[in-house]
Amino acid sequence: MNKRIPHALFALTTAVIVAAGCTPAPKENKIADPGTEVSGTVELWHFFTEREADAIAQVVKDFANSHPKIKVTVKPGQDDSKVTQAIGAGNGPDVGLSYSTDIVGKFCSSGAWVDLKQYIDRDKVDLAKLNATTRSYTEFQGKRCAMPFLADAYGMFYNKDLFAKAGLDGPPKTLDELTAYAKKLTVKNPDGSLKTVGFLPLYDFYENAAAHLAPAVGAKWLTDDGKSAVGTDPAWKTLLTWQKSLVDWYGYDKLTKFRAGLGDEYSADNAFQKGQVAINIDAEYRLAFVKDQAPNLKYGVAPIPAADPAKYGGGYVTGNILGISKNAKNPEAAWELIKYLTTDDQAVIKLAGLLKNIPTTTAAIADPGLQSDANYKTFIDIFSNPNSSTTPPSASGPAYQETFGQFLNSYQSGKVKDLDAGLADADKQINSVMTLGG
Repeated sequence: MNKRIPHALFALTTAVIVAAGCTPAPKENKIADPGTEVSGTVELWHFFTEREADAIAQVVKDFANSHPKIKVTVKPGQDDSKVTQAIGAGNGPDVGLSYSTDIVGKFCSSGAWVDLKQYIDRDKVDLAKLNATTRSYTEFQGKRCAMPFLADAYGMFYNKDLFAKAGLDGPPKTLDELTAYAKKLTVKNPDGSLKTVGFLPLYDFYENAAAHLAPAVGAKWLTDDGKSAVGTDPAWKTLLTWQKSLVDWYGYDKLTKFRAGLGDEYSADNAFQKGQVAINIDAEYRLAFVKDQAPNLKYGVAPIPAADPAKYGGGYVTGNILGISKNAKNPEAAWELIKYLTTDDQAVIKLAGLLKNIPTTTAAIADPGLQSDANYKTFIDIFSNPNSSTTPPSASGPAYQETFGQFLNSYQSGKVKDLDAGLADADKQINSVMTLGG
């Protein structure tokens, strides 16, 4: 399950969102009076495929059974770029399900997704029943154009067999410990090439995005006035210095050669599931993948190690979001579907159980059935931890992260020699891109 913008689609999605935002924001649709019976067809586009698409189909069927006058047409496998292109062309779906909270700022400010306040007020939806973090990443500058569809909490997976072989009996809790564990768990071939890697620190490997690692040092993305903070927040230098020292220990060329031979992240050949990487950053949805693709793997889960031991327990929080396209043909039915999928506790619990994602209503989070799985509960605890954080919304969407990602790739490869100067330049590049994107 891809819960963030894939590296290959990141820049494309940013460009498409910017283009889609060039059209004037539409006037608000006139909504129906309270109590009006809703009927007709509603079209839902989502990015899920295979097992996960089946899970969505099950809950959509439940909705159809309780709303017999509404017919739901589902189009799976539709990523963010397809959705935004369709909206820009005037034929977007009634309901779009996105894997990225980073587009909320652009969708809200451009009007690509409509303001849901009118529906929320009319139907007296209590937003306080939603987790506070998910409320924050589904609105921008006071405009709520999205609702949270489950959430993700990022932590650390570790291979228990490889740990035992290396004489380790528990997960690392600090970045210094992670470095020591990574070295102890690494096995080299006779020619010096890498056979098994304790922790693969490259930023462009699987889920090692800067956003997912930022909570380890409490790094701040934006200043209070919406400018880039990567050059002024010393936490970024702490994270980058730590990561680069581990890259240098392995050897950048050796790491890239090793990575080139690894399987796709979401396939059964995932490097962690195959025992090629002992420690891996990932989210709770990996639990379902391991159960399905590597049922015999002995592993544990834990929060991401922190630079400050007192901050241990947190991680990165994000999730999927639902919105009504500005050119929706049946916005009333679209809202009924969104309301059901995001505020009906039983629907949220069922979805969370099937997809192994974090529920977003407070009642669903406390469900004893979901809490019974110890590994899953670890991610619920990360999700609720006060040291967890998310990426802030921006009118330019994910542009600031994508631009910083380009800098990180140059830095880890050794092309950037002066980190302070590099971060200062990254600040300028990010601010320039955000200005153009906004």
